[in-house]
Amino acid sequence: MDVFRVQGGARLVGEVWVTGAKNSSLKLMAVALLATGRSVIHAVPNILDVTIMAELLRRLGCAVEYSAETQTVVIDVPEQISHRADYDLVRRMRASIAVLGPLVARTGSADVALPGGDAIGSRGLDMHIAGLELMGAEVTSEHGYLVVHAPEAGLSGTQLYLDFPSVGATETLLMAAVTANGVTKIDNAAREPEIIDICLMLQDMGAQIEGVGSPLLTITGVKSLKPVEHTTVSDRIVAGSWAVAAVMTQGDITIHNARMEHLSIALEKLTAAGAKIEATDDGFRVSMETRPKSTDIVTLPYPGFPTDLQPQFIALNAIADGTCMVTENLFEARFRFVQELSRLGADVRTDGHHALVRGKQKLSGAPVEATDIRAGVGLVLAGLVAEGETLVHCIDHIDRGYVKFEEQLRSLGATIERETLPDLD
Repeated sequence: MDVFRVQGGARLVGEVWVTGAKNSSLKLMAVALLATGRSVIHAVPNILDVTIMAELLRRLGCAVEYSAETQTVVIDVPEQISHRADYDLVRRMRASIAVLGPLVARTGSADVALPGGDAIGSRGLDMHIAGLELMGAEVTSEHGYLVVHAPEAGLSGTQLYLDFPSVGATETLLMAAVTANGVTKIDNAAREPEIIDICLMLQDMGAQIEGVGSPLLTITGVKSLKPVEHTTVSDRIVAGSWAVAAVMTQGDITIHNARMEHLSIALEKLTAAGAKIEATDDGFRVSMETRPKSTDIVTLPYPGFPTDLQPQFIALNAIADGTCMVTENLFEARFRFVQELSRLGADVRTDGHHALVRGKQKLSGAPVEATDIRAGVGLVLAGLVAEGETLVHCIDHIDRGYVKFEEQLRSLGATIERETLPDLD
């Protein structure tokens, strides 16, 4: 079992480079299934989830090569692909549900194991299923698998309305619609930069999509798509995590390959906390000279405050001057990590989807356990400003979303080591 051993007290100063977005690159790999031939995707981060997705595509019949040096994945998709995504892979990564839409579009069928992934709350597939059924598919659940069969003539375009702007449902229905018969309209679609990235790749492949970046996507089905070369959008959540790290440690970090417009509300909150933020040629610089001030947070779908930065901001508010309220509107179990943060001395009280955070001058190092990707990063950042040593367990979560996290932290002046503890079972 790998752990991070973190020593508190460092002021982080220097430069970091942000990779392509995890939440985009995994879905772009699934998009490649829609076209026979070789697609090349650049800026794909060297993380565990990419390895899992690559293996999933191989089992579907594709040849997949990944270069960690160039962060490029090459996917050769054959004429005939399998339609079954097995449980042993899907349970490890929720993003694997992204193959559902492409499989139905390409093969007319899909057997996809119900997904696992982060334990941050229920993320049901109701909207995926309802949308596919409205397009003419027959959907059942059998032995832990979602089984989908399209009509012999293929899926049909229709009017779809999402009760909530779900990223996953938007992706599934968008990818299913690009080769459906007729016109599909997805109303109240998700607008995240990662959704836009998927649309741009699909358009390059020959898909006809209007309204990209808006709540209404209009997709006119085409008979076939062609393979392409595409570069993944930069990871706004990783960039935001480094920005929080600079503020928490009263540091000075220049973040390269980052887009400020994708983080406007989060950066406004950091400015309110006292940070100085400046645009650079390829990103931005965050500097902090005093203890941060508390700032209220309310998570909402994009362009609102991202839920994936909520744990990092709770860690920030835990050492800030003042008291604030954090409201989580997307994932009911996001606050699970608060119990671990409290082990470091943080004063956080939760009630339903609200958390009251009273900032403290000092935290105290202790053993803690990461419950998901972002919670793990929040705990590491808290450990950097705690007195003494913090041992962060279950860091395989962090490895799923951050490339060489501890190495980048050390380059900024942190004292952090990865260690392998013996298995006591």
